Amino acid sequence: MTKQKKQWAAIIIMIALFAMIAFVTNLCTPMATIIKNQGEISNVLAQIGNYGNFIAYLVMGIPAGMLINKFGYKKTALIGLAVGMIGILIQWLSGQMDVEGNLTGVFTVYLIGAFIAGFCMCILNCVVNPMLNTLGGGGNKGNQLIQLGGVFNSTAAVCCYILMGALIGDAAKAKISDATPALMIALAIFAVAFIIIAFTKIQEPAQEKQEGQWALIKGACKYRHFVLGALAIFLYMGVEVGVPNAVQQYLTTSPDAATPGLGIPAAIVGLIVAVYWFMMLIGRFVGASIGGKVSSRALVSTVAFLAIVLMLIGVFAPQDVMVNIPGVDWANLSLVWQEVPIGIFALILVGLCTSVMWGAIFNLAVEGLGKYTAIASGIFMTMVFGCAVMLAIESGVADACGSFISSYWVIIACAAYILFYALIGSRPSKKVLEQKEEE
Repeated sequence: MTKQKKQWAAIIIMIALFAMIAFVTNLCTPMATIIKNQGEISNVLAQIGNYGNFIAYLVMGIPAGMLINKFGYKKTALIGLAVGMIGILIQWLSGQMDVEGNLTGVFTVYLIGAFIAGFCMCILNCVVNPMLNTLGGGGNKGNQLIQLGGVFNSTAAVCCYILMGALIGDAAKAKISDATPALMIALAIFAVAFIIIAFTKIQEPAQEKQEGQWALIKGACKYRHFVLGALAIFLYMGVEVGVPNAVQQYLTTSPDAATPGLGIPAAIVGLIVAVYWFMMLIGRFVGASIGGKVSSRALVSTVAFLAIVLMLIGVFAPQDVMVNIPGVDWANLSLVWQEVPIGIFALILVGLCTSVMWGAIFNLAVEGLGKYTAIASGIFMTMVFGCAVMLAIESGVADACGSFISSYWVIIACAAYILFYALIGSRPSKKVLEQKEEE
């Protein structure tokens, strides 16, 4: 009974951390809208927050796995939360410097804050994913628990976009300091989580210490399905964040800009983009419901194919064919309807597809890794920096072609690889299958 209680305590804490990761990470895209309107700034430069946040994964991914091996999951989570509070405070400080004529200094401090906050997100992701997978017993059940965590992750993302949309208001007049309430909420959540975790006993799996860290890394990389899975996560980030980012920038950008958009007020766009994350919430809720019965491979292959179809609609659908899409005005508890091209509506629906990809890909990639799971999680997190790379490529294509629509092809290519991984690349070698049978 005591063991079961400890398990549920760990599960609840891991799910709460999953939600926190989404709230802080998703601050970056609305912040890009603010940055873009501070002057003559390109689509590529506007994404500095995302670059800082996700490049941190490249630096911290493997060290985070090493921290888990040395200190365990609980202590590593506490380290991550402490780092996160520092990152949030630095981002807040950039807002206090937010004065005309000092944009270089403001952006530099904000970038440093986003980079340090990215360390936190990477560390917490390294803790949350393997813990939920382990607490669920691996396999379909482990995937199911990760999907349940994803439900709360998406809920926090929806809240972030709605809050930031309300805070930004008129994008042309917005400053980084306008995001102060959101940053303070994140800081308070981190502080509360730190206290709760510090005083909670968490039963965690024993760590393998008989091999050196680099030997563990080398051992994990011998598994072909894991290596291909790490690449799948690299490209998956380009899909999950790339789709709402493209929609956000297209809808808020002025029609007379170098890369023209629709010029819809940021507050309305925030409500619309939140629908994408609400679609992810629905998808993850369904994924959590059926994850114990449907294989991760079938799940990923199905949603990857549907994502490609929806994004092709986003590319080829006539831009003058409009549909009304709802957003929820939570302040007045009412629906806000906005006309957008039908292709944008299709892109919003991609959230249903990306919802289950992360957990299922992770589940497939660590299958049969055994003692290498913790360090594999660190390598996995390193590949999350793919978000920064793919956003830069996506934004670069938009700038070069003068069209946000053209940049969708980058995202489609990412989804195509994920489909390949689900169908072919994720299948473990005969050696892994034989080892599993022996266990």
